[in-house]
Formats: sequence, C-alpha cells, structure tokens
Amino acid sequence: MSITHWLSFAMASAVLLVIPGPTVLLVVSYALGHGRRFALATTGGVALGDLTSMTASMLGLGALLAASATGFTALKWAGALYLAYLGIKLWRTPVGDSQAPDTSMMHAGKVFAHAYAVTTLNPKSIVFFVAFVPQFIDMQAPLWPQMALFEATFVALAAINALGYALLAANARQAIRSGRVQRVVNRAGGAMLVGVGVLAATWRTASK
Repeated sequence: MSITHWLSFAMASAVLLVIPGPTVLLVVSYALGHGRRFALATTGGVALGDLTSMTASMLGLGALLAASATGFTALKWAGALYLAYLGIKLWRTPVGDSQAPDTSMMHAGKVFAHAYAVTTLNPKSIVFFVAFVPQFIDMQAPLWPQMALFEATFVALAAINALGYALLAANARQAIRSGRVQRVVNRAGGAMLVGVGVLAATWRTASK
C-alpha cells in the first residue's frame, strides 16, 4: 500500500470524525456534566467501541447486518433505547448551587462502559466501515496488513477527536458556576441524547 492510500484514508476519516454524531454528543454531555474527571474514560470507551465495530465489520458482521433487516433493526433499536436511557439519566443528574454536579455515584469504569456501549451499539457504524474502508484498499498489496493499518489509524483518530471534544466542553464548563445553569445544561444535553436516540432509530444514513 502506498503512502497516498494511507493519507487519503486518514484525511477522509478525520473529516468524518469531526462531524458530531451520537458518540461525540455523549462525550460532550459527560464533559459538560462532570468536567475533565471522565475525559479519559469516555475517550477510552469510544476508542474501544470503534475498535470493536471496525473489527466486527472486517470480519463480515457488517455484510451480515446489511443483508439482514431483522438483525440491523434489532441492534439499531437497542442502541437508540440506550441513548434515550442515558439522556434521561443526564436530565436527572442532581446539581448544587455554585457547585459541580454530584458525581459521587459515578465512577470511571461505568462511564467507560457507557461510552463503549453507545459507540459499539450503533449498527450504522459497522455497515459504514464496510462501505468506507474498501475505497482505500490497494488490491495489489496484501489485504490484512492494510486493514490492520486502517483500523489502527481510525481508532487513533477517533480517540484524539473524542478527547478534543471532551476537553473543549470541559473548559467551557469551567465558566459555569450557577447550579441553575448547570441544570439547564444537563437537561439540554439529556434532551439532545433522547432526540438522537429517536433519530438513530429512524435515520437510514450512516453517521458517526
């Protein structure tokens, strides 16, 4: 594989990743609600989720989901319901006046699992990888080394993108001191997550 193939894939992936989707919205919501505390946990969950989805697509799961309307619909609804559940939880997150939201019941492992589940349970990502990756494969070179390099590149870029969104949102949160404002932010983020859950169940186009 030439450097041109790899650079084309990396540039296309970077452009696609910065477009907000369910995963980015989850990262931003956690950062706004809890600051930098869970930035690394959400980033790790996103990276592992992308690794799982991309590996599954490389192994043929994407083709299976594309061919099976029932399997695609079931996984799509599971992901949509999970997004709605997280949105409701964020809406109900308690806040204190002039204090950060109460995170005593949260821990990094749970946040990591949430980010991983939201990223992995998006069947459109799996189907998207099947349609996206082959465009950059050099048929004159060994197949699996190229796929491994593409997967590593995409996961690394996804992690950098998620961390960037988390840090930007966390920095914006530092300016928020009022519990009332924090409550509005949490409820707005929660409402958006529920909305994305509904859209995820109805959209046919791939989004990340």
